[in-house]
Amino acid sequence: MKINLRNKSKTGLPPGSLIFSGHERNHEVKIEQIKYSAENFSESIVHTVDDIDVSDASNNVYWINLNGVHDPNVIKKIGEKFNIHKLVLEDILNTHQRPKVDFYNEHVYAVIKMLIYDTNTKSVDSEQVSVVMGPNYLISFQEKIGDVFEPLRNRIRNSAGKIRTLGTDYLLYAILDIIVDNYFLLLENLGEEVEKYEANLIENADKEILHRIYYLKRENLLLRNAVWPVRELVSRFEKTDSNLIKKKNIIYFRDLYDHTIQVIDNVEIYRDLLSGLIELYYTGTGNRTNEVMKVLTIIATIFIPLTFIAGIYGMNFKYMPELEWHYAYFVVWGLMIVLFILMMWYFKRRKWL
Repeated sequence: MKINLRNKSKTGLPPGSLIFSGHERNHEVKIEQIKYSAENFSESIVHTVDDIDVSDASNNVYWINLNGVHDPNVIKKIGEKFNIHKLVLEDILNTHQRPKVDFYNEHVYAVIKMLIYDTNTKSVDSEQVSVVMGPNYLISFQEKIGDVFEPLRNRIRNSAGKIRTLGTDYLLYAILDIIVDNYFLLLENLGEEVEKYEANLIENADKEILHRIYYLKRENLLLRNAVWPVRELVSRFEKTDSNLIKKKNIIYFRDLYDHTIQVIDNVEIYRDLLSGLIELYYTGTGNRTNEVMKVLTIIATIFIPLTFIAGIYGMNFKYMPELEWHYAYFVVWGLMIVLFILMMWYFKRRKWL
């Protein structure tokens, strides 16, 4: 897993330089707009930044969602249109940001990692979601097309709950909340795989299972790195005195903080479980090796006296008294069989077998 510390192309440039840092994307930036209030709702695709209009501020909330942040020109136009600070625009274009929140006079900027579990490949897909919230608008920036926000959009379309009456700060909470709730789904899938591989390790441990456990541990680390900073992010909403965050909505961020703590606790539990599974694998492998070595040692020990007897009577000396005995061959065989039986009885008595 490669760790990006800083985009090399930005080295030496002044703060606020708008350079995209992330995976290359070929699709055009898609802009979606949802306009709603307690009485009205509309949803549309916006073709250019110039077509975005949030001037009708009579109790309306505008949710503008950009699918793609790989075009600095689009991000620059958004910044100019909504008077977004250049440092915020720089952070939006840098898709390796740590989850955080910054409060400005005219807007709030938050960034979080959205994790989606792919059931086909059984892997976790990570992308950065940046959110800029103003008095009557909220702009969300995604790296690519596809997200976990469809249940939230349906709530707005159907006017379910309080979402169409509580303003942009509640919409910001709802976006953060649905991303954190999706972490629980990832943990559920992770838990199912941990239980499955734990059972397999007890019955039959092989390297393929070990590789999968290491992969799950890496995915759990990805989730851990994504969710730990969210605790601090949500905590700052509880303590802020920004006019953009209504006091009556602070309670929802407090509830989100509790959800975040639950996710962190579960992540740490699975982290310990996965480490325990790795130890269990190596312990089981060591035990099987010890069993094999014990059997081989016992076999070698049994054949030591037998080899000694066979070695004596295999010497080519002329004057060996037993060589002249008529039943010497059968006596030697009998002696070796008796020795074998006595040693087996002794090993079982000592519980070595």
